[in-house]
Amino acid sequence: MAVPFAGLVFMHRLLRISTASQRRLSNRIILVKLHKCLREIRTFSTGSMKWNKNEDDNSDPSPLSTTLTSRQALLSRRRRPLSPLERISGLLPQDALSPEVTQLREQIQQDTEQDTNCAPEESGRGTIPENEDSESLETQLKGTLDEDKSSMSPTLPGERLLVFGELLVAEYRKKGRVEFRKMFKLQEGTRLQSSWGTILHDDIAGQPAGQFLKTNRGVPILIRRASLQDYVLFMKRGPAITYPKDAATMLMMMDVTEGDCVLESGSGSGAMSLFLSRAVGSKGRVLSVDVREDHIKRAALNYGHWRTSWNLRRGEEWPDNVQFHNADLCTASSLLAGWGFHAVALDLINPHLALPTVTPHLHPGAVCAVYVPNITQVIELLEGLRCLAYPLLCEHIIEVSVRDWLVAPALQKDGSHCVSKAPIKDEDQREETWDETDTETTTNKHPAFGSIPYIARPHPEQLSHTAFLVKLRKCVQ
Repeated sequence: MAVPFAGLVFMHRLLRISTASQRRLSNRIILVKLHKCLREIRTFSTGSMKWNKNEDDNSDPSPLSTTLTSRQALLSRRRRPLSPLERISGLLPQDALSPEVTQLREQIQQDTEQDTNCAPEESGRGTIPENEDSESLETQLKGTLDEDKSSMSPTLPGERLLVFGELLVAEYRKKGRVEFRKMFKLQEGTRLQSSWGTILHDDIAGQPAGQFLKTNRGVPILIRRASLQDYVLFMKRGPAITYPKDAATMLMMMDVTEGDCVLESGSGSGAMSLFLSRAVGSKGRVLSVDVREDHIKRAALNYGHWRTSWNLRRGEEWPDNVQFHNADLCTASSLLAGWGFHAVALDLINPHLALPTVTPHLHPGAVCAVYVPNITQVIELLEGLRCLAYPLLCEHIIEVSVRDWLVAPALQKDGSHCVSKAPIKDEDQREETWDETDTETTTNKHPAFGSIPYIARPHPEQLSHTAFLVKLRKCVQ
């Protein structure tokens, strides 16, 4: 019995040794695996950090990017950093762990389960409303844009589309200069004739003003409504007109406002009558007197044509506030009886002869503006004021000059833009810079701001002297 017992003891020792060696071997394997896992964790953490940095740099404010960022935040919330004890305990089997480590592992599992349960709620709160808000915002923006487009009118406020009977202006510009300009009346069945082709009036009707229409030769012509300045310059004339630059200055001299009563002597072709009619408005009145009957007829016709075109354009009547009379102002005391004027505009050959009739009907402090083309007429007017001792004070004698300028980009012979060249010191730099500028003129159709030189000179067609304007104010002595 002793021998078998000794053999059993020997076998027991061999088993203990083998189990110890197996444990040591398994521990070594575990350590090797742990080392590899730590390396993988380090590489994953550095890669995720780089990816996050790139994500921040290439951030996009779109709804998709906001969804990704919310998910990344959720994942980062789940992936909290593990302690070394947690990492080692995750690699060891369950029976080899101590009670403290087992309790810690169970606690971690409970925390992860809570995070996964809360994840749909958080994503639902963070991403879905953002997508819904973005979609609703896009629909609202589209709705407002559609409303703006539907409510946007192709014409100016208070105006209509072009209709037959209106006065229009056709204009063609070439290289910044007006090559063709014509005022015409829009009529059914007629056509606009020009050297650049024709346009049917039927094609113009119903279009918005200020639009380019092509002729039968493909040349774009600007069609717009005639302004009062255009109408005065292009209307049929009898005598010479009061040019808009002088009329505007006279209105400022007389300080004409709505509701005033103004006397005009020298109706001419009706230019000054139209400007005064607009200045005094529907509450004011203009009395226009001329010694020649043909001048009165022409002024009345031009005034009526403008009122008709205005009614078609705006849908409301131009005020009928001008009264034309054929009379000599020097002997028209009966005509002016009962009138009191806030301002007087005289366009006569001998204005000093009409002052005795006009002055008593001019309110104290009011202005009489005199339009005379010759300087000798100015001298006669001042001499008449000196001899007759009228209660009129001469405040100003001016000549209004308007000088048109031609300002345009400098072009080369081939039509390309010239380029401003900076001062160069070295010869090598000069050659390089010249090459760069040459390539820029040929390749770049829209050079940068400030890189193109301009030419500026007075326009070859200038409006020369028209008249002298004399401002007389009535004073109480």
